[in-house]
Order: sequence, then structure tokens, then C-alpha cells
Amino acid sequence: MRYFWVCTLAFLSIVSNLSAQKPKKTSSAEIYHNLQKLNFLGTALYVAAHPDDENTRLISYLSNHEKAHTVYLSLTRGDGGQNLIGSELRELLGVLRTQELLAARRIDGGEQRFTRANDFGYSKHPKETLKIWDKDKVLGDVIWAIRTIKPDVIINRFDHRSPGSTHGHHTSSAMLSMEAFDLANDPSAYQNQLQLTSTWQPKRIFFNTSWWFYGSPENFEKADKSNMIKMDIGSYYPLLGLSNNEIASIASSQHLCQGFGRLTQRGSEEEYVELLKGDLPNGNNLFDGIDTSWSRVKGGNAVGEILYEVEKNFDFRNPAKHIPQLVKAYQLLQQIEDEHWKTLKSEELKDIIQACAGLYLEANAASASTTPGSDAKVNIEVLNRSAENITLKKIQLIGADAAIAPNQVLVNNEKKEFEIEFTVPNDIGYSSPYWLDEPGTLGMYAVDNQKLIGKPETPSVFQAKFVLEFDGMEIEFEKPVIHRFSKPDKGELYEPFAVLPVATSKIDGKVLIFSDAATKDIQVKVRAGKNNVSGTVRLEHPAGWTVTPPNFSFFISQKGQEQTVTFKVTPPSVESEGKISPIITVDNKTYGKELVEINYDHIPKQSILLPSEAKVVRMDIQKSGEHIGYIMGAGDEVPESLEQIGYQVHIIDPSDIQEGELDKYDAIVVGIRAYNVVDDLKFKQPILFNYVKKGGNMIVQYNTAGRWADQFKNIAPFDLTISRDRVTDETAEVDIIAPNNPLVSYPNAIKQSDFDGWVQERGLYYPSEWSAEFTPVLSMHDEDDEPTKGSLLVAPYGEGHYIYTGLSFFRELPAGVSGAYKLFANMLSIGKDDVKKESNVKG
Repeated sequence: MRYFWVCTLAFLSIVSNLSAQKPKKTSSAEIYHNLQKLNFLGTALYVAAHPDDENTRLISYLSNHEKAHTVYLSLTRGDGGQNLIGSELRELLGVLRTQELLAARRIDGGEQRFTRANDFGYSKHPKETLKIWDKDKVLGDVIWAIRTIKPDVIINRFDHRSPGSTHGHHTSSAMLSMEAFDLANDPSAYQNQLQLTSTWQPKRIFFNTSWWFYGSPENFEKADKSNMIKMDIGSYYPLLGLSNNEIASIASSQHLCQGFGRLTQRGSEEEYVELLKGDLPNGNNLFDGIDTSWSRVKGGNAVGEILYEVEKNFDFRNPAKHIPQLVKAYQLLQQIEDEHWKTLKSEELKDIIQACAGLYLEANAASASTTPGSDAKVNIEVLNRSAENITLKKIQLIGADAAIAPNQVLVNNEKKEFEIEFTVPNDIGYSSPYWLDEPGTLGMYAVDNQKLIGKPETPSVFQAKFVLEFDGMEIEFEKPVIHRFSKPDKGELYEPFAVLPVATSKIDGKVLIFSDAATKDIQVKVRAGKNNVSGTVRLEHPAGWTVTPPNFSFFISQKGQEQTVTFKVTPPSVESEGKISPIITVDNKTYGKELVEINYDHIPKQSILLPSEAKVVRMDIQKSGEHIGYIMGAGDEVPESLEQIGYQVHIIDPSDIQEGELDKYDAIVVGIRAYNVVDDLKFKQPILFNYVKKGGNMIVQYNTAGRWADQFKNIAPFDLTISRDRVTDETAEVDIIAPNNPLVSYPNAIKQSDFDGWVQERGLYYPSEWSAEFTPVLSMHDEDDEPTKGSLLVAPYGEGHYIYTGLSFFRELPAGVSGAYKLFANMLSIGKDDVKKESNVKG
């Protein structure tokens, strides 16, 4: 086991190219592996819809067995899913999943690309998907990917011929890929792109099929496979000490927010692709008939002659001996006219030259962030760990007007250190995901810069360009400026060097509920991006609302410190919704952004700038009870939302649940997917049901069907079968089919208007069958679907009530949907008669 993880960690360094990752520390075996990939001039593009859709087994096989340049095009960033490791949702979840995809690609050897499509949630049909996405723009982005990546083969994860049988995003990704396969080579299609790239015709396109698409292994066994290629993707790579399936398992396990951590796998495994367009290869080589040698490029034979010789006679004990040959090959490569292959292979070759020389090149900022107009310092470390004649000619800081020219010979293993001080340009861009800079739509991110479209992340604001001379040949190496530091409990750490605003602000709570016309204190935190920041902050607000005082003055002496100011906000006397936004003024410049940081061990730290604002809602709501016990599941913000309407929410550790301990609560609420992720619940079901029997209310929110242990076969006191039924249209009509039921009549009368303004969906994983004890309360359906009645079920049990709901309260409450609050208050209040209107709701 120890040997396995040593090999695994070594392998991770092969493709560790993200700006905030540790520098590559490549072994001789890994250099040779990369040299083999350098000498393969073929590209594969894998196309699907979301993070986690990709087949890491096939991506790793193409990258590490075939040695192809392999790219995964995920049409979305996965913004519409759930999060098992934190509270990030929507655009923040998209940032997290983007980084998890990059982490996966660093392991399986692939590259990552995207389109501007926004994952708006589950879609039942591509007709809906392509309506909410801007089909013309997303198709253009797929064509842009093909024209810039120039793949020889394209592989679709999903079947374009089966609309309505799976997630609409899935089918749409395949449909768009098929259409783009032809249009990418059409000079009349998306002509504006051709100012930056050229047309391209892939050789062939496949569908990555399997028994799953046929319903069963038996059906697939009987299927006509004359148009399919079978590959054994269980290859073992002695150079890496890992099999292909082990690499694939480790890569897919990077999708931690989706709960994809899994055991590694080994051994032979079959993988199938079905030809959709193009000619069928002979045998099992997807690149059959395609010249993948250096001879495919005009002038490439001279380059290949050198590099094939290096590969053939590679010296694992002393790879530095090959540097003169590699430098000569690099020199010849610069004379090639084909810009695509010259650019791609130059970067690969430079990495190999650097690794052979044991070159360590680092640009380490003295702090983790800076601001426009500030002074900054970068510490430079340069080390040549070979006997080769290498001279450091120049170091230039791209993004700033700063450079030094040491012109020093790099003596073997003699470290050189320098400092570069500079002033950050006032007009420099911030370090934030570029696709979040401008407001988008439900289905699309707003990105107008064609050069940025598809990039997985915002390019580093500052790059250090090292100009090195190898026996008269100058080669430039670019490294992102990072921040390297250490912590006693974690060791050496790397972060991106971020450019942030002089000041940012944050309102405590993204949704503020006012249940009456009483004034509430609203706190705003002002954070300094540099030392000695002073200014004022005011609160923009909707008409009819009152804010006092008009503004506050502040002074913050230390960078990163916060100062809290408190405004008094008074709502109107009638129901009203709007937004409040802090506006900071410093030196006659205004700032209205909030800084959100995402920091998990498996991804680099992310700094995201979003509009600083909160939704304010004035609503009339009545409720019963006070103390709510909440059992957290996969993570949601429902407890904080319930506190907004006056409940005291107590988080319950399932392992601490004992008979009688729950009696003090007016209701028990079980968080989303709790039965999927909390093993201890399997021991506590009898206690929970007994609590209900004695008069308590138990509300269970959605769980995914079939993803729990046998002990959870009955998550309710009566028969209940969870299905995959859902209503994805958040505007779908809702019928109240049990109008006299307390859930829709007491203490708040639920009306049709209470289902206005819902976000992303109505709900998911509704029960499809239930015993007679349950009463269905609502009926709803998506277009062309039959009505489903399982979204909200209630059953009396003893003296209490058991409620199961697939309604997406975990989305609606944090979004401040008034009707969702009223409906949830009714669920908590069922069977109680001490209803009161709240007058002091917590902020």
C-alpha cells in the first residue's frame, strides 16, 4: 500500500500544471513518459455536459496509453448540482467543480475546456435545454473548441439519438457535438472566430457506449457491434507504477463535492465506442489511418529525427545528457509554419528540457494578494541541477513594468535568488473567475472576449518570464507568480497570487426576512485589501424601505482586517421584496463587491468577487413552536433560513440521539440526502418514529432513490417508495389537491401565488408509491409529463405527523421565496394550536 501511494504521488507531479500547485518535480521515468507523448501528434476531444460526466478511464487511456493530447469539453461547470462537502451552491459550486475537474485532469493527463452554458439544473428534454441555453452561442463554443483544439477524433459521452431518455443536458451535449463536427470546417459558420483560428475537420466521431445505454448487459451482449471498437483500457504502466484504472479511479475521486470518492480498480476492462461519422478504423486504434508522427507537420521530420533518437536511447540515470539534442529540436520546432503544433509541442518540449536539467524556477510573491496601485515584491528562485551550460539572461514580470537582467551562469546546484519590486498597474484586472464578471442569464454566462471562452480559469494576472540561454539558444519559460508559505499543521503550501479590490463588503445573510414592519439591525462587514484604508459605506435600498444612518465612516489599519458597521433597516408596512447593496467609497472610487474565498485541501484557494448584496423580503407569516431539531445531511442552509422566521434551530448529532432526548423539540427536520450520507441514522429510526408517535412532527427532505443501506429500506413509518420523479420547471403549475389539509391551510393560507418566484426547480426525487396513510397535498408536472402527486406527503402517526417532501426547500428558502417559507412554517406547525405571528425575527 505504501508503494502504491508513493507511485501515485509521483504520478501526480507529471501533470501538475495549475498555477497554485507545487512545481513539477519529475522523475526520469516520468520524463520518458512525457517524451513518448511529445512524439505522438494526435488529439482526442471527449464531449459531455457536466463535471463527473467524463469517462476518466477512457481519458486516461487515450492520454497515457495512446499518448494522445486528450481534452475533456464539459459544456457546463456543474453549477446546478448539490454539494456534499460544503455550502457552496450555484456559481460558487461551479467554481468548486471547475477546480475539481482540473484536479482530475492533472491526474489522468487530460486537458480541460468549457463552454458558456450554465448548468441551470435538471432538464428532462434537450428541447428545454437548448431553449434555456442559447443554442447558437453554445454551438459556437463547441465549434470554437474544435477549431482551436483541432482533434482528430471526437468522442461523445452520450447518445444524440435518444432525446428524453436521460438528462436533457446530456443529450444536448451529444447533439451539439454532432452538429459542430460538420460546421467546424465550414468557413461560412461563425466567421468571426476565423480571425483568431482556422476551420478544422475531425477525422471521425464516436459515441462512448456501454451496456448501460442498452438497459442491461444481456441486451448489450446481443447488440450489433459491427460499427463498434472494443478496447481493453485496463493497461498497466510500469513507468508510472499504476494501471490505467487506478489512475482513472484517483482522477474521478477528485469530484469530492459530488461524493465520488471511490476505491481504485485494476485489471482488464472493456470499453466500447460506436462510430457515428467518418471511417471505421481497423482494429482497436482510434487513430488508425491518421498520421500521428512528426511527419504530419511540414518541417517536422527534422524535429522528429532528433526526438525519436532521444526516446530510443533515453538515459534514465542522466537525462541531462539529452539537453543539447532537445534544445536543437526546440530550435528547429520554432521554424515550423504550423502554429497549432508549434505552440502545443513547444510547451511540452520546454517542460521536458526543464525537467532534464532539474531546473527550479519560482516567482513567489511576498504576500497572498495585492491591490491596484499598490507596491509589491516577488522573490525569485532559480536553480540548475545539472552540469549543462545554462545562463540566466533575464527575468521579466508580465503584467507589470518590471524586469531584471542578471546575465549569470547557473552553476550546478548553486541557487540564485533575486527580488523584483514593482507597482501594480491601476487598470489591472481582478483575480476572479472571468465568467462571473458580468451578469448572465439562467442558461448562459456572459463572456464576450473570444480568447477567454472555454478556458477553465482566469489566466494568472502576473507571470514571470525566465529567459535562459542554452549554448547560444535562448528559451523562455513562463511561471505564474504564486504565494508560497507554510503552516505548522500542514507544511508547505501554495496559493495563487491574487489582485483584489482596495475594499470589499459583506452583508450578514444573503436573504433577510422581515415578518412585520419592525426595524432590524443589519450588519455590514468592510474588509481592507491593503493597509490603512479609510472611507465611507452606505446602503442602497429599494423604494419604500428606510435605512439609517445614511452612511458610516471607517478606517482599517491592517490588510485583511474587517470592520463591522450596523445600519437600521425599516421595511414598508406591506409585503415587499428587493435588494440592499453596500457601496464603499475610498479616495473617490466606489467598490461594491464581496470577496468569497473557497479553500479546500484538494483544490487551490479560490478568490471570487461577486456583487455585495442581500435580498430583503417583507412578508406576513405565522407559525407555531419555537425549538426545532435539525439533522444535517449533505449540507444545506435551511437551519439558518428557519432562524430568520424566529425558530431556534438546534443541530443534532445523530450519534447522540437517545430515547426521550428529542421530546424537547417542537419538530425534527431531516436535512437533504441525510439517509444517503449519514450512516448513524440507520440505528436511530425507531427513536425518531417513537418521537413522532408521542406527538412530534418529523419532516424528511429529499433523498436520492436507492442510495442508502438496507436498513433504510423504510425511511418512513409506512410504506414509501422514492423514485426519480421530479419537476424541473420552476414555473410549472401547482395544483393544491388537498385544500383543507393543514399543510396548505394553517396557520398560513397557501395560494397559487405562493408558488411564484421559485428558483431552478419545483423539486426532485418524489415518491412514486405510498401507503394509504399518506395524504398527497400537491400535484404538479413538467410540460408533456403526467401529473405527479408525490412532492408533499403527510401521514398521522400516533399523536404526531410524519412528512416527506421532495420540494426543493434547500434552494427556495436561501433564495428568500416567501411562499416556501409559509409552506415550511405550516409543516412545522401541523397539529399545534399555539400559533402566533412573529414580531422579533432574527437577522
